[in-house]
Amino acid sequence: MPNPSLKAALTLQREGAPRVGGDRIRLLQAIDARGSIAGAAREIGLSYKAAWDAVGSMNNLFAHPLVEAAPGGRAGGGARVTRTGHDLIACFSTLEGALGKTFAAIDTGLKAAPGGAVNTLWSLMMQTSTRNTFRCTVTRVTPGAVSTEIDMALTDGHRLTAIITERSATEMGLAEGSEVFALIKATFVMLAAGEAPAQISACNRLTGTVSAREDGPVNSEVTLDLGEGKTITAILTRKSAEALGFGIGSTATALFKASHVIVAMP
Repeated sequence: MPNPSLKAALTLQREGAPRVGGDRIRLLQAIDARGSIAGAAREIGLSYKAAWDAVGSMNNLFAHPLVEAAPGGRAGGGARVTRTGHDLIACFSTLEGALGKTFAAIDTGLKAAPGGAVNTLWSLMMQTSTRNTFRCTVTRVTPGAVSTEIDMALTDGHRLTAIITERSATEMGLAEGSEVFALIKATFVMLAAGEAPAQISACNRLTGTVSAREDGPVNSEVTLDLGEGKTITAILTRKSAEALGFGIGSTATALFKASHVIVAMP
């Protein structure tokens, strides 16, 4: 499936005041065309009250009113867009057009870049409550009757493995070379001091250096520097953090199960 084109949405807002976006500009244009708030409301699918309230909010944003109207109920009194309103419509249309062209150029440039660099933008836009979110490349897909094992390259020296349902893997179209996000909740990450233990069932083992530790009354948040700009964060009890000697600069290994790794497509 091809990447969807980027679209820009322009919004104007003064601090503490309602926003003016494309829907409000369309209301102004409809008022200008119909000569009444009631007629404009019918044209764009708003109730008379919603349109009247929107006009009041817009008028409050500017030193001079955008619309001068005489209330007349649903039958409508007359309304006209002022010079200030016409200036706003023209200015908004110019800005929206320029923004659209800019984003279209960005989209075209990124799609043409090697390695599908358009996905870089999705990385920046993606928001999630999961503390550990990694961009990875799928290196192997091993299907099973119910579950599928997904091997991923995080960095040159680190690999991740996830177990997801066979149906999910099929629906996502996962294959070798696919760009994905791997998400691991910090509470799912266990920490061991030093290098990874020789025998342990957790197949994901990321060894790094403690770069930060923040202690609370009960829990500690420990972040490991994995190299190449990558970090992973774990939440553990403060008692455990102190007993294992997790100080800045110490070596530690993050351990977590493949079933605790969520795979998402950019």
